[in-house]
Amino acid sequence: MAHYAVGDRVRMRKSHPCGSADWEVTRTGMDFRIRCLGCNHQVMLPRIKFEKAVKTILSRAGEKEVNS
Repeated sequence: MAHYAVGDRVRMRKSHPCGSADWEVTRTGMDFRIRCLGCNHQVMLPRIKFEKAVKTILSRAGEKEVNS
């Protein structure tokens, strides 16, 4: 089980209707709040649904972002 922190950037399995699949974690706990990096839309998800939907972690909070 991965540990997530506020500020982590993740790529989800399904893309948002705006076309972006990259999100930033803005709240953790029993529920997660994530913000779309394409259109800034925010969504609340239960922890279990969030963890199943994450494809990969793009960057951790506090790390220098790597352009890929």
